[in-house]
Amino acid sequence: MTPVIADFVYRRVPVADGVSLNVAVGGVGSPIVLLHGFPQTHLMWRHVAADLAADHTVICPDLRGYGASDKPAEADSATYSKRTMGADIVALARALGHERFALAGHDRGALVAIRAALDHPEAITHLASLDVLPTLDMWDVMHGTTAAVGFHLYLMAQPPGLPERMIAASSDAFFGHFLDIWVNDPDAIPADIRAAYLAACRDAVDSIVADYRASAGIDVEHDRADRAAGNRLRMPVTVLQQDWGSALGFDAAALWRAWAPDLRHTGVTCGHFMAEEAPAEVAGALRDLLTR
Repeated sequence: MTPVIADFVYRRVPVADGVSLNVAVGGVGSPIVLLHGFPQTHLMWRHVAADLAADHTVICPDLRGYGASDKPAEADSATYSKRTMGADIVALARALGHERFALAGHDRGALVAIRAALDHPEAITHLASLDVLPTLDMWDVMHGTTAAVGFHLYLMAQPPGLPERMIAASSDAFFGHFLDIWVNDPDAIPADIRAAYLAACRDAVDSIVADYRASAGIDVEHDRADRAAGNRLRMPVTVLQQDWGSALGFDAAALWRAWAPDLRHTGVTCGHFMAEEAPAEVAGALRDLLTR
């Protein structure tokens, strides 16, 4: 059986023409939406969600193209743009009765959350980002041989066809590689959860590649337009991040301050999958954010 977040209710919610999201909802109180990363599903939030549900309404969707949510074919660059995926999340919250809500994202989900907060500041009260830079900055810091750590970004940026075929030919090895190298504590992702992640990714190769492809094109265009217009994140922002800067030669907090005037930037010592490796620390940071 596919694992679930215990005591959460599961629904499918239409968010756009022909697109419904699989979502787990639990708790009572002010709403917070939690967006998962790669190569995962909403299950990555299982510990943090259970903690926050004590006094918040916690909403954990599978993103468009991931998990049990719909996976529309890539009609054009907008299909999996973070603008489109962010609009999905605002529509989801509204469908569940929340015009305003806090938003936290990890990895790919953080990129969706950042774009949603830039595009819909009237809806997003607080923003948390786990272990990414905004898309434009992410590409700017990748250079020389150090960029090899992000080989998957370049592979999935290629035109449709080749990356999908290459990844589908050995999907478990490809997606499992990241589950192995990005975790400090392998026990944080037990066998049943790992199997669920690999099965979900196996069924979503085309849409996952399309999500990454958008981040090498239209998402960068949207970030550049916001930077040129001086558009910044207007809400309190918390960033939890590994020390990628020392390895790749950049000041992550400084890059974030250019986007977020009200910023708390904290380094972590756990691995990339921090919501599973250090759930109490992540939940505590989110609770602190929600008091600001």
